[in-house]
Amino acid sequence: MTPLDTFLIGMKAAADPSRLRLLAICAHGEWTVSELVQILGQSQPRISRHLKLLAEAGLLERFREGSWVFYRRAHSGPGSRLAKALSRHLPDDDPQLLLDRQRLATARDARRAAAERYFDDRADGWDSERDLAVDGGLIEQALTQLAQEIRPAALVDIGTGTGRILRVLSRHIGSGLGIDSSHDMLKVARAHLDRRETRHCQVRHGDMYQLPLQDQSFEAAILHQVLHFADDPLAVLTEARRVLKQDGRIIVCDLLQHDEEWLREEKRHRRLGFSPEEMSAWFSELGFIEEEPLRFEGDRLTVVIWQARLGRARQDDTSAELLTREAA
Repeated sequence: MTPLDTFLIGMKAAADPSRLRLLAICAHGEWTVSELVQILGQSQPRISRHLKLLAEAGLLERFREGSWVFYRRAHSGPGSRLAKALSRHLPDDDPQLLLDRQRLATARDARRAAAERYFDDRADGWDSERDLAVDGGLIEQALTQLAQEIRPAALVDIGTGTGRILRVLSRHIGSGLGIDSSHDMLKVARAHLDRRETRHCQVRHGDMYQLPLQDQSFEAAILHQVLHFADDPLAVLTEARRVLKQDGRIIVCDLLQHDEEWLREEKRHRRLGFSPEEMSAWFSELGFIEEEPLRFEGDRLTVVIWQARLGRARQDDTSAELLTREAA
């Protein structure tokens, strides 16, 4: 299919008032079919048909999260440029589009309120969970400094939880994607990101052992107080390396090895922190060039920010090594 064919297919799909309205709405976040039905005031079969045509033309992106399906304006692919151009040229003063935006704001407020009512206590507890050892503000300040230095065009936050780290780093990254296996936490994260208007950051449901992401698609990956929950930390790091581009950066913020056994029972920690030698060995095996870690000592526990860069020369060698190991 030629670029002209793609353009004509996109124009044909958009040549309908309802589909242009959907495109305008989906430029302002991620929406389920039921939410779009509410905003447009049309039947679900009709909305679903319009969405199908727009997605097939590459103007919208469709992704499933559990039993829900979300739609948003395409950010990549051959139809993304046309989708953005059409959105820019829609008249701001059109009465129908103005009404749609009012209904969109109502739907967004309702989604936010529902999430906050149900998950506020749990979300607050979860964020405090990550501050067991030292003041979380010190850690966030250090992570912000790293983000300012790296300035990644795209960052993935593995085990994002409530999306706190995405919110903290949002001003210093081109785009951010949070991955988490908890649907409840993702609802909270989506509400918080929406409230902060960090529209260049999204969250997705996924397994940290099998990230729903393409190879070499991010400049940076962060695991913030996540790895100690993993049954196989090396497998998690291996998967993070897979999605990093050449010279990509990995940041692991976690506990230094300790003997606080109560964290296993009360906080469900699988690992009692990590030693510098263990982390260095993993980085080396995966082809990372480790940089100087940052240490933050608390009364009983120490937090370490390990950081490393994926060596350009080692990336292909490591991939070949892993393939050879799997074949054996």
